[in-house]
Amino acid sequence: SRTARLEPLLCTATGAQAAFAVNNAAAALVLALAALAADRGVLVSRGELIEIGGTFRLPDIMAASGARLHEVGTTNRTRADDYTVGDDVAAILTLHPSNYRITGFVEQPSLRALADVASARGAPLLFDVGSGLLVPARGVLAEEPSVAGALRDGADLVLCSGDKLLGGPQAGLLFGRRDLVDACRQHPLARALRLDKLRIAALHATLDVHMRERSH
Repeated sequence: SRTARLEPLLCTATGAQAAFAVNNAAAALVLALAALAADRGVLVSRGELIEIGGTFRLPDIMAASGARLHEVGTTNRTRADDYTVGDDVAAILTLHPSNYRITGFVEQPSLRALADVASARGAPLLFDVGSGLLVPARGVLAEEPSVAGALRDGADLVLCSGDKLLGGPQAGLLFGRRDLVDACRQHPLARALRLDKLRIAALHATLDVHMRERSH
């Protein structure tokens, strides 16, 4: 595999059981939904029906993957109990609002609370953290969710960008339970969305720098 040297480094950097890389963050989300939830329901808070760069909207991405969007809660207030509805639910999806804020009379369940609901339902919890912080940080990034933190708090599959906060080439990264990552890796879309060799080399070099700096 062309990513044989990359994936162990991604796991070492985050503590994930398994990891996989594709060509951008939107591709990671499409692949995860197609592999884990095609023709089935995915629960998403109405307050997280986001539009990412290039006018790509989450409902459109979900439709392209074959997953069925099931909106829960309201725009400003969603509780853990809202995720207990629906039949034939394949996954619960939550997304970090990295480029907007809803303020005022708002409520969102913690990731741990969502993990408990997902576990009780026997459905994986998918968390798109967006910008790609690998481990918890201090200072201005203290409130930014990290891959390692999300996995520790109960997310089963974490998705993010490999080029924003990480500073590497454009890439979409998937981390989490081995069975879920393997399902994504083995899906027919994975080959169409895979990274080319130059970007794999650049991402490997970026991760190597992060790990060496972390050890000092």
